[in-house]
Amino acid sequence: MLTELLGRLVSIDSVNPDLVPGAKGEGAIASFVAGWLRRQGLEVHVEDVCDGRPNVIAIARGSGGGRSLMLNAHTDTVGVGGMKAPFRPTIQGNRMYGRGALDTKGALAAFMLATAHAAGRGLRGDVVLTAVIDEEYASAGTEAAVKRWRALGTKADGAIVGEPTNLEVVIAHKGFAWFEFETCGTAAHGSRPDLGVDAIAKMGKVLAAIEQMEERLARSKPHLLLGTGSVHASTICGGQEFSSYPSRCRLGVERRTLPGEAIGSVEAEMKGIVAAIAAEDPQFRASVCTKLARGALEVPADAPVVQALAAQFRRITGREPKLAGMGGWMDSTLLAEAGIPPVIFGPAGEGLHADVEWVDLDSVAQCYEIVLATAGQFC
Repeated sequence: MLTELLGRLVSIDSVNPDLVPGAKGEGAIASFVAGWLRRQGLEVHVEDVCDGRPNVIAIARGSGGGRSLMLNAHTDTVGVGGMKAPFRPTIQGNRMYGRGALDTKGALAAFMLATAHAAGRGLRGDVVLTAVIDEEYASAGTEAAVKRWRALGTKADGAIVGEPTNLEVVIAHKGFAWFEFETCGTAAHGSRPDLGVDAIAKMGKVLAAIEQMEERLARSKPHLLLGTGSVHASTICGGQEFSSYPSRCRLGVERRTLPGEAIGSVEAEMKGIVAAIAAEDPQFRASVCTKLARGALEVPADAPVVQALAAQFRRITGREPKLAGMGGWMDSTLLAEAGIPPVIFGPAGEGLHADVEWVDLDSVAQCYEIVLATAGQFC
C-alpha cells in the first residue's frame, strides 16, 4: 500500500511555478492527497494559499487530554532538468526513481499512511498532517499553516518535518540570508575615462570583501553539528556593450548562518562592507538590501518530540539513533518560531534536485513505522 501510494504521488507533476514559470504547481497533487485522506475517514481541510496552490490539512482526532503532533511535508518539487520520464515512477530493486521520490514524496507518503493509521489507535492527542506548498521557494505553505493555527488559537506540541535525512534524527540546520548589492557608476563612452566611472570594477571591491569574509568564516569556531557559516557570490549582472562605461552593476550574495547568528547582525556585516569601501574610495557609491532571510534551527536533544522519535527508532531498528545536523534550510524553522518544537526525519536516497533521483523503499517503510509509533508515544 505504501509503495503504491508513493508511486501515485510521484506520477503527479507538482513542479513549483515560482521556480519554473508555467509549471503546473501543487493543485493536482493536493486534490489527490485530500481525496486519499478523506477515503481513510480523516477530517480534511483544503486551503488555498496562492491561486490554485492549496495546502491540505488532515486531522486524526484524539479522545482528548494528550499532546498533539504535527507531521509536515511539502508537496512541491523542483524542476525536472534533464530527467527522463520524471513522472513515471520506476522501481529497480528497493529503489523508486522519479522527480520528488526523495524530496519529499517518500516522507509525504509515510506521513499520510501514519496519519490514517493513527486514527484507529485510540490516541488522546491529535495527529495533524500538513501537506504544504512552496517549500522549495519561499515556504508560503508552512507560513500559511502556522497563521491558520494561530488564528484558531491552537498549535501543535511538537512536529516531525519530513525531509530526506537518511533516517537520521536531525535537530539542527543552517539558515540563510540573500542580499543584493548595487554599485553605481557613471555612464560614458569607452573613449572618455575622464567622464566614466566603471560600476562593474567598483563591484570588484565588494567581491574581494566577500572572499575575505568567507575566509574568516572558514576559520571560525565550528558548530558541533553544522560546521561553520559561509558566504558566496550567487549572481552578477551589469553593463550594456563593450564601448560604454557601465552605470550599474548588481550582485547577489548568499550568507549561510548558524544557530545564534541573528539576521540583524548579518545584515550589519553586509552594510559594513559598503561603508568600509566608501570610506577609502570617494567614487564608490553602492547600496545593499536584504531580499529574503530565514533563521537557523537548533532543537534541544531532550525536547519531548526528539526523545519520542529517538526512543521509537531505537525500539524498532535496534540501533542507536544518530542525532545530526543538515546544511540546507527547511520549513522547521518556521514551526520553531511559532512555538512548535520540530524534529526532521525522513527516508534515504540520492539525487536531490538532480537528473537522477531515487528513494530507498525500505527506508520509506521504516519511516512510516517509526513515525506512527512516535505518534503513539507522543500523543
